[in-house]
Amino acid sequence: MRRRQVILSVAGVVGAAAFTLGLGAWRTRDRAAPNPFLPLPLAAMDWQLSDHLGQDVTPADWLGRPAMVFFGFTYCPDVCPTTLLDIADWLEDLGPDADKLTVALITVDPERDNAEALADYISNFDPRIIGLTGSPDAIARTAVDFRVRFEKVPAGDGDYSMNHTAGVFLFRADGRFAGIIDFHEDRRFAVPKIRRVLA
Repeated sequence: MRRRQVILSVAGVVGAAAFTLGLGAWRTRDRAAPNPFLPLPLAAMDWQLSDHLGQDVTPADWLGRPAMVFFGFTYCPDVCPTTLLDIADWLEDLGPDADKLTVALITVDPERDNAEALADYISNFDPRIIGLTGSPDAIARTAVDFRVRFEKVPAGDGDYSMNHTAGVFLFRADGRFAGIIDFHEDRRFAVPKIRRVLA
């Protein structure tokens, strides 16, 4: 009899604990920890940069429109101009729908890429692309929110290049991360991905 009471007491404690844990999991089901490898939603980001016209830009400014974001730099010899040419082609393929997108290049080289340098650079591609720059700390903060990595690579004679994450980030109008167009991905899949974000 005594053994039965002990078993029932233990079972009651275990059941109560399980119920409490289950209730806690149910209450926090929409507040799961962010994936450390994927960009935060725009609404959860905390950065402020300047565009190539000198206007301040924050993530809140992009809410309400789908966004396409790329990190690069104006001295980039290959990946950046190739990607920006691709983006210009995608915007053309989208037709009038392209005007519904916010499209931005964020520099990873703020020492050289001031507003004037960015304005001159992006003028070679599509006028709907904006260039964003800021202090080194502001760029680093922005990169953390986007889960982007970059580093300066000495190139001799005091010059340098930049290694950085190469991919185009897509966000829905409500700011949720929607996917990446990888640099090595077949370009045929890019426009359908963007159309899904616009839908």
